[in-house]
Amino acid sequence: MSKDWNLHLNGQVDESLKRAANRGLALAAEHVLGESNKTVPIEEATLERSGTTSTDKSRLRAAVSYDTPYAVKQHEDLTLRHDAGRSAKYLENALNSEVPAVREIIAQTIKGDL
Repeated sequence: MSKDWNLHLNGQVDESLKRAANRGLALAAEHVLGESNKTVPIEEATLERSGTTSTDKSRLRAAVSYDTPYAVKQHEDLTLRHDAGRSAKYLENALNSEVPAVREIIAQTIKGDL
């Protein structure tokens, strides 16, 4: 199960800007993973430990994913009971709530490289 996003750059972009954008995407993905881990359902922390980030540098794309057989069920089944502070939609909620932070991380990373 994963959530991902793309970064669209308008016009001609030089390689240094692409490298900076990819670094920003990677940092932003790590941020979203950290926020998601704060609410991921936890029994033995297997689901939390399976969380990872990845980037597709050629497409300026980042993803956050959890890799257990039950990750999708834990994420999508709103009828499951979780410990206090833990919930379904842990990744979707983190991504949606962190949009401003993701934008800022990417922007500051690019700005720092210019």
